[in-house]
Amino acid sequence: MQYRRLGKTDLMVSEIGFGGEWLERHPEAESVELIRYAHSLGVNIIDCWMPDPKSRDIIGKGIAGCREEWYIQGHVGSTYQNGQYTRTRDVEQCRIAFEDLLSRLGTDYIDLGMIHYVDLEKDWETGVPGAYLDYVMELKAKGTIRHLGLSTHNPIIARKAAESGLVEMILFSVNPAFDLMPPTDDLDNLFAVDRYAEDLDGVDPVRAEMYRVCEQHDVGLTCMKPFAGGRLFDAQRSPFGVAMTAVQCIHYCLTKPGVASVLCGYDSKEQVDDAVAYEAADQSEKDYASVLSSAPKHQFAGGECTYCGHCKPCPAQIDIAMVNKLYDLAVMQPQVPESIREHYRSLDHHADECIGCRGCEERCPFGVKVSERMKQCAGLFAGGHPV
Repeated sequence: MQYRRLGKTDLMVSEIGFGGEWLERHPEAESVELIRYAHSLGVNIIDCWMPDPKSRDIIGKGIAGCREEWYIQGHVGSTYQNGQYTRTRDVEQCRIAFEDLLSRLGTDYIDLGMIHYVDLEKDWETGVPGAYLDYVMELKAKGTIRHLGLSTHNPIIARKAAESGLVEMILFSVNPAFDLMPPTDDLDNLFAVDRYAEDLDGVDPVRAEMYRVCEQHDVGLTCMKPFAGGRLFDAQRSPFGVAMTAVQCIHYCLTKPGVASVLCGYDSKEQVDDAVAYEAADQSEKDYASVLSSAPKHQFAGGECTYCGHCKPCPAQIDIAMVNKLYDLAVMQPQVPESIREHYRSLDHHADECIGCRGCEERCPFGVKVSERMKQCAGLFAGGHPV
């Protein structure tokens, strides 16, 4: 298992995480064993947004005896009222639910305390500030929450949260289908066939900018919905008309700027194995780019780098995807930030070493003019003024 630094938290989280929302569908002993099995393979981060007692009890028993080896994403505002999930900003209800979370998980602290489910701009502006946020900050001041995060499906909210300085990490929904869509708080329509029949043109610029802002501000991302509930595994249900594998979906997420861990949902040990297989997969198995570019309902724009790594190997040994990522981060600023410049300098090989062979361009599924881009990168990092 490989581990990545989760933004400002400095926590080293497993690239493959555990999204706990399906645990209640199985007998308790079976789900407890599933958590322990994932941990035996190196998984060390688990999300618990679920307020129901069964899910929380399962996680508590699954991590018992090794609590310190897990990073828990626990949500504030996810409550269980009248036998069902309810999101609320009512402080007393939040307090009851959060104390229940601690009790059932058998812990006195949560590693990643999540401002739960903020998708509407008015909720960010008026629902979060006030007594609710005061309670969250009280928990953080006491050390009951070690690091502060936020969960959202809306890239506008994610960007605002990253720029605010309030949160250290964000739980965000990431997959190649969602990334095509402009911001919306209507998740049910993110897979509506008629929407994908429209003239979509590559990764939505608001989403692309959000990823870059998160990396720029060192706000780490954990990913939910990487498989879109399994729909991306089924050619008939996928908006692309082609089936992807778990490894391909995971690699898509992990190529996005700022992403540290992909939180997959599991029904069985076999599904855990399918996700963890990412760590031993070769580049051909990870290759989502060829699948998407040849899909019958392909919607990805030509000329846009997705950092997929399909350009490897480079005869000059340039890490083309990383150079492109640093370029995209740099041009967001009037001057190249010193942190990005230093990251670029630390690379073993640089854009000005490009020999113009264009072998990478022949392999690029999205038609990126890599040779020209390397010239732009070399000029940018030599001069420092984005163009």
